[in-house]
Amino acid sequence: MPQGAERPGPGEVHRRTVESYPQILQGRLDGALELIDPEVVDHRGGTQGDHRGRDAWRHKWEQISADGTFHDVSVTIEQNIVSGDTSVNRYTVRGTHTGSGRRYEVLSMDMVRVRDGRIVEHWALLDVDAMRDQLGV
Repeated sequence: MPQGAERPGPGEVHRRTVESYPQILQGRLDGALELIDPEVVDHRGGTQGDHRGRDAWRHKWEQISADGTFHDVSVTIEQNIVSGDTSVNRYTVRGTHTGSGRRYEVLSMDMVRVRDGRIVEHWALLDVDAMRDQLGV
């Protein structure tokens, strides 16, 4: 970012990250990674627990792009709420399971905390049960 330029706010950073998902699936990560702070904490929960740092985020995205389990994935932001340094998205995720050709459409939410134009903290929820039901898994 040029010196003296105003940094994007939490809602804008969040939107840009979501909109970069098609490039991420193609393995083009660099633009999206610019929106991630080097010291980011990704609260993944479950058995994975928290992941720390941009390299962990890169690894997550590399796994998604190399996996090939899904294609034609799109994300539509249905609602965004910003409060201070925090942005919350409610969105619809659509895609196709590569092996079966079955389509899915599920609701999801995520929340980010932004500092200096970069994501420093992230939480996400995906309706995995609805996805499994639609895919017949």
